[in-house]
Amino acid sequence: MFDWYVWMLVLSGTLMLVMAAVKGGQSEISRWLNGAFGAGFLAYAGYLAFVFEGGSYLIFFQAFILPVLMVVNFVRSTDWKALTTRPTPTQQAWRAYQKEQERLARS
Repeated sequence: MFDWYVWMLVLSGTLMLVMAAVKGGQSEISRWLNGAFGAGFLAYAGYLAFVFEGGSYLIFFQAFILPVLMVVNFVRSTDWKALTTRPTPTQQAWRAYQKEQERLARS
């Protein structure tokens, strides 16, 4: 059980760091939180794996709710099309035209 817990911490921490590295619609706060908690998870896993010498420890399964919530937020807020495709010059011009028309309609 101990090894399983440590590996789950490593997996969760790594996943959160990867999400922090991806720019694609997440807010800066979300990216910072992903990075901070991911580093914390990895640090705690490193402590348990290499420094902890035995004895009693507590397993907080509630700690794995946070990565699930962060993944849901990441998937929901990421603009997947922007990550995979870039608009053509014609598409860029059309979007600029639409924004200008919207701006003119509001004023």
